[in-house]
Amino acid sequence: MYNGDKLWSNGNGLINQCLVILFTGLVLFSCSQYSQKPASIAFHNFSANYNAYYIARANLDSAELGIAQAYKENPNLLLPILIPIDSVAARPFKKNLDEVVKNASIIAEKHQNSKWLDNSYTLLGKARFYLGQWEDGIEALRYVLAKSDDENDKNEALTFLMRGYVEKKEYNNALSVAEYLRQQPLSPGATIDFYLTKAYLHQKTEEYLTAVAILEETLPLLGRSPLKARVHYIAGQLYDLLDKPQAANQHYARVAKNKPHYDLSFFAKMNSLQNRILLNPSAGIEDVGFQKMLKDRKNADLKDKIYFTMGKLAEQKGDYPQALEYFGKAARATGLNTAQVPYTYLEMARIYTDRLMQFEPAKAYFDSAMALMPPKDPSYLQLTERKKFLDQFVAHMTVIRTEDSLQVLAALSSAELNDRVDMIIADQQKARKAAFEKEQAAIAKAKKDDASAASVPASGPRWQLYDPSQISLGKSEFSRKWGNRKLEDNWRRTNKSGGLPDAPDLAAADSLKQDSASAAAGAEFREILKGSDEWLAIHASLIRNVPLTDSAMVASHSRKEDALYNLGKMYWTNLKEPKNAVTTFTRLLKEYPETEFRQEAYYIIYLALPDDDPSRESWKNRLTAEFPNSTYVRLLNTSASGTPDSPAEKVYEKIYSLYTSGRSEEALRELDNTIAIYRDHEMIDRFALLRLFIVGKSEGVKAYKDAILDFMRLYPESKYIPRTKEMLAVAEQAALLPEK
Repeated sequence: MYNGDKLWSNGNGLINQCLVILFTGLVLFSCSQYSQKPASIAFHNFSANYNAYYIARANLDSAELGIAQAYKENPNLLLPILIPIDSVAARPFKKNLDEVVKNASIIAEKHQNSKWLDNSYTLLGKARFYLGQWEDGIEALRYVLAKSDDENDKNEALTFLMRGYVEKKEYNNALSVAEYLRQQPLSPGATIDFYLTKAYLHQKTEEYLTAVAILEETLPLLGRSPLKARVHYIAGQLYDLLDKPQAANQHYARVAKNKPHYDLSFFAKMNSLQNRILLNPSAGIEDVGFQKMLKDRKNADLKDKIYFTMGKLAEQKGDYPQALEYFGKAARATGLNTAQVPYTYLEMARIYTDRLMQFEPAKAYFDSAMALMPPKDPSYLQLTERKKFLDQFVAHMTVIRTEDSLQVLAALSSAELNDRVDMIIADQQKARKAAFEKEQAAIAKAKKDDASAASVPASGPRWQLYDPSQISLGKSEFSRKWGNRKLEDNWRRTNKSGGLPDAPDLAAADSLKQDSASAAAGAEFREILKGSDEWLAIHASLIRNVPLTDSAMVASHSRKEDALYNLGKMYWTNLKEPKNAVTTFTRLLKEYPETEFRQEAYYIIYLALPDDDPSRESWKNRLTAEFPNSTYVRLLNTSASGTPDSPAEKVYEKIYSLYTSGRSEEALRELDNTIAIYRDHEMIDRFALLRLFIVGKSEGVKAYKDAILDFMRLYPESKYIPRTKEMLAVAEQAALLPEK
């Protein structure tokens, strides 16, 4: 019997089987990644896009988002237009970036005829950059330029290649890529990326006017977004650097209109208020809106930033005590976020050094700033050098003051000396008592604050390391429990050799309990009675420092003489303060007229005095009369005035040629004239170094050693100082050898 439905069913199944076979055949036929047939290209486009490329793109987006969210910006500093590419910052996202490399490489290996091939190389190049594999990344992006037929893909790769060159500080290569892209027709999105990258390039090269001009062209292309708010803020910062506060305020005003995060809006308003003071110098700092910001509850954890800005404005107005007061409030107002603290201390240190010339408090604030500042901060290395200088400067001042006091004490009779030392101990005890009372007040305040902890604002408690009351409480408790302990391993142990801790001292434990009880009830100041064993021990230790013997007095004067010389050099060389340099060197010569440093003192006093000073010429005459063959005399010899026609490098080569050909006397004569001419040239220390070689070859060991010492005094910042130290060591060894 004919069954039509069954026949239809069988026929339908046959057709389906044929379609499956046909599709399978097409797939197999299309598998070749080198085929240019439409079916093959379609298959590989589909497979690449919805498999490897999709996964690579998603992982790169995730990594870039994570890097951006983790990046910590300080709006007090100039923000980078683009977040810098940093392989260290990208480490938490290495897994994502490795997936990008893996999947982008799959397309290159298995889908050569896919239209996503050049896009995969772009992803590969970006991932390599984030991983710190710069050369591999550059090679991948260059491949896109060489092989891609899609101009948009080329432009995307080249824009990121330009950014890579900027990060590597290969600015000429970056400019070459920028010039090529400038001539290409770019899509709106590509135009934004290109403009931001080029502005970033000019920001890095400190061409701020060009950078902000490019940002002005970029802003109309951006929609209302946090990115646009950030670009407006950076444009305002750049105009501030260009001393255009009015233009800067126009951009700061637009930050709040473009969905910024609160901190950016806050700093935009702060900078705007700061510029209002600059535009209207007669306006009071507290009258332009800062007080309103301080009262705003949203700014409870940002008060330190407000006070910091007020301090900067007071400093600009020349009101340094007011500036220090505001900076002090900024330090005290620090909440959980302590990032501002080192910069506050740094500003206070700068006021003390540059404005008030008070170097001891400056050193204390520099020490605190350096202890808290992140080592990656751009100014960290420079501040490290500044701190070293301040340490040395304060040390020299302390030596001078100490030796002066000790020498005065040494001139007293025995009875007068004992009475004076007793007065010193009494004064020290008064100072200790005042500090103790201040400490107890801080402890009481800390306990009171703890009792009212429930009333602490939502911004959180201050970090204890910045709370003076907590610091005082901690120091007091530590001293009562442990005494004055040296910072070292196993500091709790009496025996530092290791092993089991010592058995507990029951008497000490009882004493500790009593101390703790008295501390809880309110400690009392323990006064040292005059004539007691403790008083007499302190008295004896102070007497020991007084130079009562001839040898001790000689050593005291030697320390003071060296300190005066070094202090004068620092005033002249580092601080550029000729008046203080003259005062210090004049004192050195008055107290130690036969000092070994007098020829350099004459020379610096002559240079430091103004041209119209009537005594100026007398210092030159003294130098010439006492040290006619000195290097300093040759430096003052301007008879060979004028500048040679040939550049300094050619002059150097000429003299060096004379030296190597054995004409040392002629070379030395030419060199002395040249040093006088090129006194302020960047090559002056190189000329002076060549002079050392010539002197060593022609004038013997003593003259060679003296010339080295002159070089080290004249050019203390020279890069050749380590080399001259080695030369000096060799010269000193040679001087010990018996003469032939």
